[in-house]
Amino acid sequence: MGIFTITLPDIGEGIAEAELTEWNVAIGDEVQDEDVLGTVMTDKAAVEIPSTVAGKVVWLCGEPGDVVAIGAKFIQIEVEGEGNDSAAADAPAPKAEAKDKTDDTAEAAGEKPAAPAPEKSAEKPAPKAEAKAQSQAARPAAAHRPLAAGEKPLASPAVRRRAQEAGIDLRRVGGSGPAGRILHEDLDAYIEHGPPTSRQSGRMPALGTRDVKVVGMRRRIAEKMALSKSRIPHITIVEEVDVTAVEELRGQLNAAHAANRGKLTLLPFVMRAIVMAVREQPEMNALYDDEGGVVRQYDAVHIGIATQTPAGLTVPVARHTEARSVWDCAAEVVRLAEAAREGKASREELSGSTITITSLGPLGAIATTPIINHPEVAIVGINKMAVRPLWDGKEFQPRKVMNISCSFDHRVIDGWDAAVFVQKLKSLLETPALMFVED
Repeated sequence: MGIFTITLPDIGEGIAEAELTEWNVAIGDEVQDEDVLGTVMTDKAAVEIPSTVAGKVVWLCGEPGDVVAIGAKFIQIEVEGEGNDSAAADAPAPKAEAKDKTDDTAEAAGEKPAAPAPEKSAEKPAPKAEAKAQSQAARPAAAHRPLAAGEKPLASPAVRRRAQEAGIDLRRVGGSGPAGRILHEDLDAYIEHGPPTSRQSGRMPALGTRDVKVVGMRRRIAEKMALSKSRIPHITIVEEVDVTAVEELRGQLNAAHAANRGKLTLLPFVMRAIVMAVREQPEMNALYDDEGGVVRQYDAVHIGIATQTPAGLTVPVARHTEARSVWDCAAEVVRLAEAAREGKASREELSGSTITITSLGPLGAIATTPIINHPEVAIVGINKMAVRPLWDGKEFQPRKVMNISCSFDHRVIDGWDAAVFVQKLKSLLETPALMFVED
């Protein structure tokens, strides 16, 4: 047998390191060639690392959240033959190390390490062990001592890990060990008999806390949001839009063409309105290099679509929307959203936007304050649609109304220009025929 070491491969993009976000294997697992071992996150996408050999996992480089350098040891696998890591093969076995540490701990406590039991002892439990097992089975839950504010229950790491896996709050478990220390036997009694009877009446106070490490996509989102808010002075304009006409048009188009062209939502019409609005104001469809002091305006309109996924918020990009019909936009949005939610979106599909749309759909509020997708200079937020009474000059009429919330980089976009852009979007959405009139 030998040890085969797999290093973190060069993922491309010119990066020197990547963040470990997930292990698909654990020490002791058997893996086959091409099995996915784990996932690392770059600035743009998650990358799965496959195995190149078959064998048993004996070492992992770290835990989710750790940063691993390109070319560093990623995982070690015990394989048939010599392997490729003679240094790891010569190292003492992990079990032997654990045994030595246990013996050292026992000696430091003034105890002698227990001698190995004879082989035949495994066939029949010792009388003391039998008695201990019987006493545990009949043992009631230990008396619960109320903990002072901020006090943590006494327990070994093994007991804490077992309680966490079982979903048990150790604050509710009575400890029968020295100084109220919670033992494995106390957990057994708690699981079997339930919590000890409390003198207090009513509901038990909730005392549990959980530390959730911010890793992977969530860390990237946090860094991106912090960058945007720290560098970009936002100005946000909220405008009310009567979308009754565009909703009627959408319903008619779906009734006539949904079967062979696909169903239209409101989003493709918003995309079309943005394409027409930035023709008159190209400074909105731009990226600002604040370090170089340059605003780069684009003729192509690459719209980022903020999409909620199980891993967090991602922004896949619908490229060249200026050349797409509303049906083509609708189909591309569906395709990108599915790819993002399934974690299959490529790096190219997750980068390169020039302006972004964000929407909470039916969960949206009356108004939001969208955060600009750095280094863009504008973002369009779609809020919840509702039927509201609007005055038509003679009487109130029930109309479908939606607020749009647009944020701008106030360093390069003046308030007047931002207001003109928002009014253009409002005009196009309230009179949808204008979106289909070509110059």
